[in-house]
Amino acid sequence: MKKAIVYGASGLVGSYILENLLTNINYEQIIAVVRKDLNIQHPKLKTLIGDFNSLPEVVKDIQVDEVFIALGTTQKKTPDKKLYSQIDHDYPVLAAKLAKENGAKAVFLVSAIGANANSSIFYTKMKGETEQDIISLNLDYTYIFRPSMILGNRKESRPLEKVFIGIFKFINPLFVGSLSKYKGIEASDIAKSMISSANHLNEKVKILHWEEMTALLK
Repeated sequence: MKKAIVYGASGLVGSYILENLLTNINYEQIIAVVRKDLNIQHPKLKTLIGDFNSLPEVVKDIQVDEVFIALGTTQKKTPDKKLYSQIDHDYPVLAAKLAKENGAKAVFLVSAIGANANSSIFYTKMKGETEQDIISLNLDYTYIFRPSMILGNRKESRPLEKVFIGIFKFINPLFVGSLSKYKGIEASDIAKSMISSANHLNEKVKILHWEEMTALLK
């Protein structure tokens, strides 16, 4: 029986990660670190309230086996690049570092397609640096999930994203072969593939796109 800690449980992918972990018989306790209470009651759930600045104290001595990270914001929501980077880079790296110090052997990170630390584009460069810095923490297993368009209904309003989701649902069948990694994928399927991969750990560092993620759902 394992213990897992989840970051980003109030978000679209993170909420599905939490939901699936709570119903998974392989886990005895799930710790969710959030900025405000999720109002979810479950015998396996332990909720910790904290943020980037308070995190070291919040998770102090919280022993876990695995850490699931689905943190992220948008440029519209966080126009300040320094704050944006703190949420999408600094926080995930710190979360993984503290989890390792508390016994975690495996980290599962939601990243983004095209992540590249050498990119000239701010977003893809930041995502690439996040991946790179978490890999360098040298956990026993680092699994990175790179979805293209994430499909699903978010709590907050994102009109433009809804338009793109509609387009992706229409053009998804056109992405075949080497282009399959650009297919949109349901947030619930990303979460399921992450938890499924936790039961099939066979590589120290593994990067998964659409094809690898959907293979874990079969």
